[in-house]
Amino acid sequence: MIPAAFEYKRPLSLEEALSHLAEHGFDARVLAGGQSLIPAMRYRLAQPTVLVDINKLPNLGYMQEENGMLRIGALVRDTDVEFSNHIQSKYPLIADVSKVVADPVVRYRGTVVGSLCHNDPSGDWAAAAIAARAQMVIQGQGGIRVESIDQFLVDSFATSIGAGEMAVEVRFPAPNALISGAYEKIERKVGDYATAAAAVQIELNPDGTIKEAGIGITAVAHIALRVEEGEKILRGQKPSLELIRAAAEEARKIADPNPDARGSAEYKKDMARVLVGRGLIKALKRLNVVVA
Repeated sequence: MIPAAFEYKRPLSLEEALSHLAEHGFDARVLAGGQSLIPAMRYRLAQPTVLVDINKLPNLGYMQEENGMLRIGALVRDTDVEFSNHIQSKYPLIADVSKVVADPVVRYRGTVVGSLCHNDPSGDWAAAAIAARAQMVIQGQGGIRVESIDQFLVDSFATSIGAGEMAVEVRFPAPNALISGAYEKIERKVGDYATAAAAVQIELNPDGTIKEAGIGITAVAHIALRVEEGEKILRGQKPSLELIRAAAEEARKIADPNPDARGSAEYKKDMARVLVGRGLIKALKRLNVVVA
């Protein structure tokens, strides 16, 4: 199939891009990597009347730390993250995700911010953003606002971005020596949608107890989910296999997947449990904590 007819705009400044978006509202869509949008347009699952290509905009391809946050601009490709020595050495959760998003061809063009804006129920970055408690920066002609990832991810393929707005940045809190994370995913083959996946992040107190925990699961519901009860179970506790099993079980409880060729609903629910457990063990190991 071919896409429905649309106008193509290629602005040279953010102001010009926002002007196009304000003029056309929800009839306009932003094009960055296009790895999700273009296939959806081909099958007419998405039919924007105006496509605003932001690839010529200056100053949106940055990755930088500022005020305790890693700022990733809207034109940062998955491969930029994947091959960043700084990311690979300091941000284990983000590093894990960057290596398993779709396949290398998609990662070459796909963007982190674009994936979050697409908000596919099986997307990788949403679970990681939930676990890390990321923030989204949204801009329109009226100004800029910053939202938590939990506010931003509204429903399947839906976010809080309003008419005339675009996401310009995602912010991940910079970890210290007592924070680590991990991403665990199973798929039938490279490039396939996840059968199930889980992202975790752990922060320890100096005494070795768990100060904070983040758990996100994806591909097992209509949207990526925060496993809040599992996070609560972990806080303030000394890491142990029993504790990890209890937290991971909460992922199985809230998972609500559809059965398909990748597995039954019960199988996917159990995989959510297994992957959360694996992720927690890996994150703790990276903090030199061996659980027993």
